Amino acid sequence: MSESTESSHHPVPVVFIHGLWLHSSSWDPWLGKFRSHGYAVTAPGWPGEGETVAATREEPDGMNDVGIEAICHHYADLIGEPEVKPIVIGHSFGGLIAQELLAHGYAAAAVAIDPAPIKGVKALPFSALKTAFPVLSNPANRKKTVSLNAKQFHYSFGNTLEESESNELFERWTIPGPGRPLFEDATANFAKNSPATVDTHTAERGPLLLTAGTEDHTAPKIVVQQAFKLYADNAKSVTEYHEFEGRGHSLAINNGWDDVANVTLEWLSGKGL
Repeated sequence: MSESTESSHHPVPVVFIHGLWLHSSSWDPWLGKFRSHGYAVTAPGWPGEGETVAATREEPDGMNDVGIEAICHHYADLIGEPEVKPIVIGHSFGGLIAQELLAHGYAAAAVAIDPAPIKGVKALPFSALKTAFPVLSNPANRKKTVSLNAKQFHYSFGNTLEESESNELFERWTIPGPGRPLFEDATANFAKNSPATVDTHTAERGPLLLTAGTEDHTAPKIVVQQAFKLYADNAKSVTEYHEFEGRGHSLAINNGWDDVANVTLEWLSGKGL
């Protein structure tokens, strides 16, 4: 049987992982695009997330106290031990989770789009602190779910967009998110066994692409660049970096999402995936 026939029977699986404050259905446009390129796609929600945006807003308590480790285990369990390892594509906190899954051998490759900082990233830009402030300002939020309002979303995600587009995205895709991952990430560099730790040095793994938006307030460029530098001494594994000029944190869901998806597809294709 020829190789092309073989691969048509086993399309490469792709698992999409969303970040904080967005519902898994925010990946819907990507699913259609990747499907049309022959990938087998899924975008499972975080543990405790409702089936729809509306259901999650109505019953957000299922995500109370859900932290980074629980989210990692949730996706690792969903992936299991398949014949063909999936590619994982994550945005924001999903990008951090994607790196952990890749380092632990659950994925064939990973793309981390404007990922949340992993342990070892020291930069704390003002915009990232301002983004996290609605959660971190109240210690009780560690065990709760917290919502952003439209104004906070415009600053954190939609800062490169007209307010009307930002508000539309806010209405369409946002859900309350657990506070715990933000607290865990904020203290990662002081915690001995931080769940935000990724083996950047010795993990023998598939290729990783890290991307940054030059105008991102939530995962500023310097944060992603520092993460990229942490991988520099891992000679056994491929790590690459791509910058999206003029893009903010909503780059995977706003009207320019298609460019981001195209860069991702080209990169995967260039890696033979």
